[in-house]
Amino acid sequence: MTEQDFPPEEFAERLERAQRAMRNVQIDALLLTTEADVRYFTGFRTLFWQSPTRPWFLIVPANDRPIAIIPEIGAALMAATWVDDIRSWSSPHATDDGIGMLADALRPFSRVGMPMGRESSLRMPLIDLKRLESALDTVELLDCTPLMRDLRVVKSEREIAILRAICGIASDAFDHAPDLFHIGQPLSEAFRAFRIDLLRCGADDVPYLVGGAGQGGYPDVISPPGPTPLLAGDVLMLDTGATLQGYHCDFDRNYAFDHADDAARAAYRTLHRATDAALAIARPGVTCAELHAAMQAVIGQDTGDVGRYGHGLGMQLTEHPSIIGFDQTVMQPGMVMTLEPSMQIAEGRIMAHEENMVIRDGAPELLSRRASPELPIIGGGA
Repeated sequence: MTEQDFPPEEFAERLERAQRAMRNVQIDALLLTTEADVRYFTGFRTLFWQSPTRPWFLIVPANDRPIAIIPEIGAALMAATWVDDIRSWSSPHATDDGIGMLADALRPFSRVGMPMGRESSLRMPLIDLKRLESALDTVELLDCTPLMRDLRVVKSEREIAILRAICGIASDAFDHAPDLFHIGQPLSEAFRAFRIDLLRCGADDVPYLVGGAGQGGYPDVISPPGPTPLLAGDVLMLDTGATLQGYHCDFDRNYAFDHADDAARAAYRTLHRATDAALAIARPGVTCAELHAAMQAVIGQDTGDVGRYGHGLGMQLTEHPSIIGFDQTVMQPGMVMTLEPSMQIAEGRIMAHEENMVIRDGAPELLSRRASPELPIIGGGA
């Protein structure tokens, strides 16, 4: 994000919440190295993160404004955000890619938190982390994963407005399905047509688009599309993580061509009812495990290799928590979640269904436009 995405007070509010939490657990500063965490506190939004060459560091003190320690190539963009303490170096560097500068900035702190738990990543060379630890012999590095999760899991109304907008854009594109897809169309061309329509409808980017197609169902939902043409009796599923201002939608839709067999129709209805069951109880105080159990009771199958029936959503396509039997995360107002039940139809055939919602006081707010309760048919009758 840049300053144009959110006003400075959005980041000031995030910083205030973080600093209260840091003081509660006696952490003097946070050291953040990943795109989403850095962007959360700064508004620094750029596709340059896709290059693995340069590391980026952000220090969030418990009693001061953030300190950005970044390659010189990013200094001008960072200066456009609300961050005013920007320290930079020429990167790539032959011997010291920012570690000396980072160590100097961290020495005043005794206890420094870094995300180390599930779903975290380092995004800096491990050898540089070892060099940093050697240079900071009086600084204790601690896991701040729970703290960062608690901060980011509840979205502000400004964030929700963007998520609502990108879900509306994707819903519009899905509504165009009868004009985009047809029998005989190569699956790769169906993907391309949908990606183009998402952009035409207003998405900034489509970094994630997966799915599958096959007779009465599909074998998986992550394989890249090939040249195989869509046939009568096929079920096509597309699952998009289109973005707007750096925030993702994440939901799918299923379509049959010319006709659908009884098993596919029945599976679709089951997944729709499973989603309804979760929506009926998705309230503050309900746990992820309870949402999972509500959907599982309708589906009546083991989750198998899929493992979970949804997850958090925001700047990242998938965020904490997971809707799975062992996750006891409690729903809170402002949490944006996916509901993603799936089931096996027959050997080698599955079906998945997904919606996006925000937890509210009372019934949840659907961000995606609710799918039809019956499997849609393209290019044929009932």
